[in-house]
Parts: sequence; C-alpha cells; structure tokens
Amino acid sequence: MYKTVTIKIGSNVLTAADGMPNEKRITHLVDQMAYLRSKGVSILLVSSGAVASGRKIVACHKRTDPVSCRQLWASVGQVKLIQKYSELFEQHNMLCSQVLVTKEDFRDRQHFLNIRNCLETLLDHNILPIINENDVVSVTELMFTDNDELAGLISSMMNTEAMIILSNVDGIYNGNPECSESKLIPVIELDLNTITKFISTDKSNFGRGGMITKFGMAKKVALSGTPVHLANGSRENILIDILENRQGLVQTYFTPGKKSTTIKKWLSYSDVSTKGEVHINEGARKSLFQHKATSLLLIGVTDIKGPFMKGDIVKIVDHDGHFVGLGKSQYNSESALKKLGEKNNKPIIHYDYLYLKS
Repeated sequence: MYKTVTIKIGSNVLTAADGMPNEKRITHLVDQMAYLRSKGVSILLVSSGAVASGRKIVACHKRTDPVSCRQLWASVGQVKLIQKYSELFEQHNMLCSQVLVTKEDFRDRQHFLNIRNCLETLLDHNILPIINENDVVSVTELMFTDNDELAGLISSMMNTEAMIILSNVDGIYNGNPECSESKLIPVIELDLNTITKFISTDKSNFGRGGMITKFGMAKKVALSGTPVHLANGSRENILIDILENRQGLVQTYFTPGKKSTTIKKWLSYSDVSTKGEVHINEGARKSLFQHKATSLLLIGVTDIKGPFMKGDIVKIVDHDGHFVGLGKSQYNSESALKKLGEKNNKPIIHYDYLYLKS
C-alpha cells in the first residue's frame, strides 16, 4: 500500500446530473479516505467542484461577462464545498484544511518551496489538505489547464508515491467509451505514443479539461517516476481497491519511469516562469536526447532571446522552432550572446537544472 498519495477528484464525480453536489458520493469518498488515513496513508486531496457548486447556489446576471461569472460561482461555491468536506471529515475525527493556489504561486523556486513547506506542515499535524485552484483570482494565462495539471504539480512537488485521478469514466479506452466495441486499456507503457488517437477530445460537463489533458498529465507525472491511476470515482470503494490493489480492479494504470529529482520536477511545470529563449542547432538537440546525461553547451546555441538574468528559467527551442525543454540559465542573456557558439565555457544550462520534453 502506498504511504503518500495525491488524489484528484473531478467535478463530474462530485456533482449530480443537474450540477448540484452529489452528497452521497462525496460522503462515500470521504469515508474511503478516512479508512485509508487510519491505515497510515497520507493524502493530498485536489478537489474540483467549487464553480459547479456555486453555479447552482446563485444565478449570474446575463450582462456579467463569463470570467466574472466564474469568479462569482467559485467564491460562493468554494465555501459550500469546503464546509461539506469539513463536516464529513469531522465525523471521522479528522481535520481538513483549505489551500487555494494559482499558477503564479509556482512562478519561482522560492514560492514552490513555500507551498511545499505549508503542505508538509499540514501533513505533519495529521491535517488533510484540500487543494484547489483559486478561481476567484485566476484568469486566462494565470489558470492551470485544469485541476489535473494542479494535481500533477502537487504530486511532483510532494514526491508522493502515487497519483490517483478520479473521473466519470473507468479509464482510457481504445475507442469511444460509449461504444460497446471499445475496450478499457488497463496498463499504459511510457513508450506507447499512438494511444492519443483513441482519446476523446470532449470536455466534461462541469470541468475545464477532458481526457486528452488527463492523459497528458498522467503521462508527464509517470515519466517523472510516479505511478498514476485513472479510475471512475463513482465506483464503490474505488480508492480502497486501488490502494489495496484488489483483484478485478477497473482502471488505467500508467507505469512509472525513472525517478526525477525534485528540481527537475519543478522545472517541468515552470513554463509560466520563463524569461527568454535559447535556440539550439540540430547537433545540440541530438546530444541532449542521448542516453548519457548531457548539459547544454554554448557551442550548440544559435540564438538568444531575452532579456533574462542568471538563474532565470528559459525555454529551449530547436532549429525548427519546436519547444524542446526548460532550464535554469547560468548566464544572463547579454553574456550568453557574447559567448554564442564558443567552446571551453561552462554550460549555459547544467544537466541538473534541465528538463526535456518527452
């Protein structure tokens, strides 16, 4: 049994068909988490449902723009959602807490460490953190793709032993889940790239994301060394079944790759923090993706787009303009430009501070 897990529960799991909170299902999920906690499992819960809850509590005027409506529903609904969780966990003599974040909160290493310290302190005091995006202040570029992305970041940040995504389907199918011919894919290996053609692009009724984003995030987390379980949150005792690895378990399991360092995990989510770009030639690209660990040398850099300072996060772009990865620069942009293409200099990005897109 895992000792630390990140559990993400989607809006369609927590809400009924009419958009109102499904209290019976929420209660059953809390009962499962309480049981797991009694077995020594530390849980970080990423929960959707605030906007959906708020939508049914208060009507948004037609003249109000969509962003303002979302802020309204999130502000009202988050109170209702956390109140319900608090009441249910208290029945098991458990304390929960609310942690609201935006993507901007992870913009640099210091903020990243501050949030991690907060979550570690809560767990040390046997308090279950309930984490959600702060939709009241999150707009456009400051928003996560959806809570799957947030869950992936939390799982990587806290180095949990597994991530569980609960959706309204049993997992990933080799066709449309509504077709009788389609079959559930129980295990996805990391080198299975053609699987994306089977995934539905439809988004859920109440959430922002769809199965494409779930697949992408699950694969990203698994590649960093954390196993991922994608399952149906409406199934009875699904969390217990996963944690106890019971026979007949219905899910899609993503096999983990080699464990990444916490710095590389942080870098993988640092696209919002980039200050410039480093353009590289084909030789440098091939060198970076060889099996042997390799830093990015200035001799393979063809152009610098800035400005950025030493220690800033920069994007790495290949000769065709494709995104290659992210890294922490050991030069400012002016110094890097002066040494462009030169030999015998320290790497512009050391391997320890380099994240490559798979």
